[in-house]
Amino acid sequence: MNIRKKILSAGLIITFLFSAGCSAGNKTDSVEEYPTKDITLIVPFTAGGSSDVQARIVEKYFKKEFGVGLIFQYKEGAGGEKGFTELARASNDGYTIGTINMPHIVLQPLGRETQFTYQDFDYIGEMVKDPQILAVKANSEYDTLQDVLEATKKKKLTIGTVGTLTGNYMAALDLMKKANVEFEIVPFEGAADQVIALQGGHVDVIMGNLNDLARDKEQYKMLAISTEEPHKMLPDVKTFKEQGYDVQSEITRLFATPKGIDPKKLEILRKGFANIASNPEYLKEMENIGQPESWVDGEELTKNIEEENVYYKELLESFDLLKK
Repeated sequence: MNIRKKILSAGLIITFLFSAGCSAGNKTDSVEEYPTKDITLIVPFTAGGSSDVQARIVEKYFKKEFGVGLIFQYKEGAGGEKGFTELARASNDGYTIGTINMPHIVLQPLGRETQFTYQDFDYIGEMVKDPQILAVKANSEYDTLQDVLEATKKKKLTIGTVGTLTGNYMAALDLMKKANVEFEIVPFEGAADQVIALQGGHVDVIMGNLNDLARDKEQYKMLAISTEEPHKMLPDVKTFKEQGYDVQSEITRLFATPKGIDPKKLEILRKGFANIASNPEYLKEMENIGQPESWVDGEELTKNIEEENVYYKELLESFDLLKK
């Protein structure tokens, strides 16, 4: 072998060993020091909606907890499906996380072809449990749930929901079934669009999130809430069940990562989010803006989601909405 070839071979060996050493070192450092840079947060609904508002509160405490910031990336559309897909496809290096919603992530793959399933995520934890409310604008001619149901016998009313195959979409269908009425369902990309449409007179009623409505109570008449018992945040709003229609539905807001994140990084995220969820200042802010807080650790949450997948599969089948 001539001198030139020897030098070239030696150089390649050194380069390989150096690269391998750096890769190994980076991998170790990334776990032990994680996180070392800002984390991208995918929000699958419009800015100003419930998911965004809650995530913005988390953002206030995130840097203190993790030492880095959050970079918000909005990927709204199709009832959250666009954002859920984006999160499922993202790198699982721990620097992309997302806020995702139940039952959306089990309903959508059951009801239509999607590029994700609930199994494509590792779950950090649940932070909000948001029931559904049937509401009209404050100056509406309808004063009660019964007024709305009676009106459907004279004309087909429009009801706004956030997307299709979402929690409030299913609550609307459930009400139609149990009250034996028919609405024209009008889906919107996010809650912000939904409430604007109601105030603008573009829909007659909405099936909306407690949080979106509780922030501006004076703008609405809230006619029924989808909880078992009256909710502590709106004790004067009667449940559907109290009024003869057993409609129960809650949207839970979760934080998750793409599947396959390093377990040590996932544990760091879970502990940090648990700390935020128990922070008295965070809880006070949540109460002040009408966000119904909840904390369920990712491990327990994963089991809950698997159970809900079975439940919603049966529910969709009863409406003949399972994908063919």
